[in-house]
Amino acid sequence: MPTGDLSGRVALVAGATRGAGRAMAVELGRAGAVVYVTGRTTRDAVSEVGRPSETIEETAELVTAAGAEGNGGTGIAVPTDHLEPARVRALVERIDREQGRLDVLVNSVWGGDRLIQFDTKVWDLDLAGGLRMFRLGIDTHVITHHFALPLLIRRPGGLVVEVTDGTEEFNRVYRDSLCFDITKSVPHRIAFGLAGELAEYGGTAVSLTPGFLRSEEMLDHFGVIEETWRDAIAEEPHFAIAESPALIGRAVRALAADPEKARFTGRSLSSGQLAREYGFTDTDGSQPDCFRYFEEVVRGGKDAGPEDYRVPASSSSSGTGE
Repeated sequence: MPTGDLSGRVALVAGATRGAGRAMAVELGRAGAVVYVTGRTTRDAVSEVGRPSETIEETAELVTAAGAEGNGGTGIAVPTDHLEPARVRALVERIDREQGRLDVLVNSVWGGDRLIQFDTKVWDLDLAGGLRMFRLGIDTHVITHHFALPLLIRRPGGLVVEVTDGTEEFNRVYRDSLCFDITKSVPHRIAFGLAGELAEYGGTAVSLTPGFLRSEEMLDHFGVIEETWRDAIAEEPHFAIAESPALIGRAVRALAADPEKARFTGRSLSSGQLAREYGFTDTDGSQPDCFRYFEEVVRGGKDAGPEDYRVPASSSSSGTGE
């Protein structure tokens, strides 16, 4: 596990209700950060995603619990629809009022999985659903950056993480659904553009993707839980390369704590790549190399299995989580 200390830092994880967003918030809290977590599903209201069992209040509680076990971080839940500029402005004004700073912005807003129509020609797509994906996965990100970055750039060393699906290299192959393909390619360009805009302020911007993520929704899809996830491999052999949300959480923690993180600015990164860079592992002690597996085996036809791409961590890490 990364050992970087983020005590005294303030983070905003936009879209932290579940999955990768929740895991990143938890690990930032474990490292000692004050973490504001946002989303639309609360104990009193359910978003269009329709998963009432996962709330931002629960995420904040998990952040605080992790902080108690680690470096003392705390979680603060703020219900926010990031499509509403006034609410995002109010969120940032609250962070400024209460903390006076923002050091890490993780933009993980999404919620459009239910709208994806794979293997469907654009003229057969549900147009309203496709355009809604743009709103959820692109507009929310631009709105959030517009209001949050003036606070982040007050101090040098700020970090912006644009969360997406697939590395820039992996997404050079069409993702079989036009609106989804566009939506998940845009964060790479956002990170690239922000890297240029933040440079004079000493800020770093990257895009970051998990591999085959064992999110709550994915586990439900296969009828398993985290403790029994390997039971789903019989139905979907590629699931053997899947990673827990903790891996991308640990990736963000290590990156945020790295004093030399600016070397990555503008780049497309993956959780598996950063695990090898910083030397941390997934919860099972391995470093899954999801994208190399899909490139070489699934797309390339190499005679190998997922186990060949899910190896124990090497003791010769090239980076540092300090």
